[in-house]
Amino acid sequence: MNTKRWIALIAAAVLLFFSLGLNSIMALFKADFFSSFESTFETVDTVAYEMPVEVGDTENRIALLEVNGTILDVGSGSWWEEVEYDHQGFMSQLESILNDETVKGIVLSVNSPGGGVIESAEIHEKLVQIKEERQIPIYVSMDTYAASGGYYISAPADKIFAQKETITGSIGVIMQAFNYEKLAEKVGIEFETIKSGAHKDMFGGSRASTEEELAMLQEIIDESYEDFVDVVEQGRGMTEAEVKKVADGRILGGTQAKRAGLVDEIGQLDDAVAMLRTDYGLEEAELFEYTTTDDSFGSLLGVKVSSFFGPSQEEQLLKKILSTSNSPRMMYLYGDY
Repeated sequence: MNTKRWIALIAAAVLLFFSLGLNSIMALFKADFFSSFESTFETVDTVAYEMPVEVGDTENRIALLEVNGTILDVGSGSWWEEVEYDHQGFMSQLESILNDETVKGIVLSVNSPGGGVIESAEIHEKLVQIKEERQIPIYVSMDTYAASGGYYISAPADKIFAQKETITGSIGVIMQAFNYEKLAEKVGIEFETIKSGAHKDMFGGSRASTEEELAMLQEIIDESYEDFVDVVEQGRGMTEAEVKKVADGRILGGTQAKRAGLVDEIGQLDDAVAMLRTDYGLEEAELFEYTTTDDSFGSLLGVKVSSFFGPSQEEQLLKKILSTSNSPRMMYLYGDY
């Protein structure tokens, strides 16, 4: 074997050794050292700060807010993972506006198929509180979706804009669960259930619901549905009969929603901002939005550490699946969940 081949062989061995060593170090780092840091920094709060979108009078400002994604309180994420919609973060923004006298109007951009009954109600109640206590206008601009819970949070607005292609409506409540009793029988799975009452395992998936149990659940659903109808009545100044003409769960396009009285204008976000400025003499007002950043080393370095050492997307998904309860819940939601 000549000298060149010996050199090449040695170089390959060195590279292989270096690669194996580096991979081993990284694996140890992720398994031990990284996990201890994760538990430490997951508790770091997410800091919200204001960013001007259009400069102007800072004593008369318009807040541009956004609800993007399914309205569920799934936490605010961490160093290693992000969430599409941060419920507590959004509620904090509303609370800031409630106590900020420089904010003279709100434009809320909604791009959501809806979500949880409780979370939607929390947003609605806070928006109503802002209107009553601050006496400032709220305009809504609907994006691709503003359905079910997305419409629920839009209802108290002074003016609602939708695009022709917007999917909205879907006024109603849904609760779903899998019944895998027959599937279990086919594969030979038997359920052993010890319960304190006849209905303790109702709607749990291991057996079909009885007529009595379905009636119980229907009563709960009907109550939440009437609450939804009341919200639309009050927000839109419509009668119960007018609301219930389209409050059967159907979805509507922007033009249909306008004809039904659920939407005021066909237009985009810029149109909503421009009209609010004109309607309330806020032509010179600053338009700002809230932006969040992790108050951690990741933000100081301007890069997510997860891109180097964090769990993969598959690991994050598995973690969410294992940590999320599959118990059925009432939803103001259009589509699957």
